[in-house]
Amino acid sequence: MTYTAVLDVSRTTAEFLARLLQQHRERLGTRNNTRALGPFKQAVLILRWFVDGTRVTQLARDNGVSTPTSYRYLHEGLTVLADHAPDLATALERAVATGYTHLNLDGTVIRTDRVAAPGPNGTDLWWSGKHKHHGGNVQVISAPDGWPNWISPVRLGREHDTTCARAHGLVDALNRLAATLGIPTLTDLGYQNTGGGFRHPVKKPRGSELAEHGKAFNAVIRGVHAVAERANALLKVTFKALRRVSLDPAAIIRIARAVLVLLQIEHGRTT
Repeated sequence: MTYTAVLDVSRTTAEFLARLLQQHRERLGTRNNTRALGPFKQAVLILRWFVDGTRVTQLARDNGVSTPTSYRYLHEGLTVLADHAPDLATALERAVATGYTHLNLDGTVIRTDRVAAPGPNGTDLWWSGKHKHHGGNVQVISAPDGWPNWISPVRLGREHDTTCARAHGLVDALNRLAATLGIPTLTDLGYQNTGGGFRHPVKKPRGSELAEHGKAFNAVIRGVHAVAERANALLKVTFKALRRVSLDPAAIIRIARAVLVLLQIEHGRTT
């Protein structure tokens, strides 16, 4: 298989992934000649799945290996990439070192066509009433220009953004960042009552209109925070693998973190 099958992803990204896979094999004590594909060809296989959504059965035929072997290669690649993604503490440290004036926080629901067993009283835990489809909720922290820096573990699609943010420790961590270093986090109205470190639009009082200063404040907050949508768009649009996850919903986090790493490497941006 030639490198051209990777489509829009650069050779640098394929070589980066191949190095991670080689290091992973060495840690496991696996010799190259015991694998059907070397690290670079395995990287190409993985990137084809990420970029153009090539089915695993097709990847198996193209590489002359069995479908189970292709799945094994794919899951291995997901694991090594996801492990390379920054944790929350590292992401915030990078933001401080880079000199960000603020951060953006926004939740998004990654579609999935496979769901787990129903919850109590038959509740469909992975159904998002807001988005009207099944999926997993992930929280994305982005830079002032909307570049994604960190992705949370996946939560049930039915959970509210504030619930997810609290479960991941984001509320405490981002409030602490604002209190100690003066770096606030901009959000939408879905993050009300999360503390003084968060800046979100003012909700219109029931039965009345906002005062002029409230309208002006909302216009500023929404205008600055609007770029947070760029982070979600970059993650979902660049890689087809994140538009609809056909694996177990729990795999969403591995795929999302792997996508974050690939996006950062492809654009030479790690903060």
